[in-house]
Amino acid sequence: MGSEGTALLEPLWRGLPAIDPSAVSGAVSCSLPARYDAVKGARQFTGATLRQWDIPELLDEVALVVSELVTNALRHAVAGALPGGPPGDGPEPPLVRLHLMYSASRLVCAVRDPSEAGPVAGEAGSCEESGRGLHLVESFTDGWGWHPLAGTLPGKIVWALFRLPRPLD
Repeated sequence: MGSEGTALLEPLWRGLPAIDPSAVSGAVSCSLPARYDAVKGARQFTGATLRQWDIPELLDEVALVVSELVTNALRHAVAGALPGGPPGDGPEPPLVRLHLMYSASRLVCAVRDPSEAGPVAGEAGSCEESGRGLHLVESFTDGWGWHPLAGTLPGKIVWALFRLPRPLD
């Protein structure tokens, strides 16, 4: 990846676990509209990307995690940022961005949103629907976390890390 790609992802690096930007083999991102049907689009984008990168064996786990992270961003971060409440079907500007990147040994998916409030996992076994998705994220990944964005970008990034089942070139 050239210096242009590294510069584009610079704000993202600040919110991720230690990753050497020069070791990243591939990186893509997409803006998502402030509508719940954006979750389906995020899954489709993820599937197409993983097939292009020739790592389809991770598709089910990564798509599930992406769905949870994007849903959380829309439900908890964007709903409060939109005038009039929760995301709807209108033409709201994209406030959520999905990033996927891989190196020789791992894949990172990250979702950026406009809220600086951290995600909170619900209690296991709780009847509450909210918060249980983070337990899924934890069980399907090799690590996850979040960090407020530094600099001029408001909000946070929530990331999930997957070890690749085989080294990629």
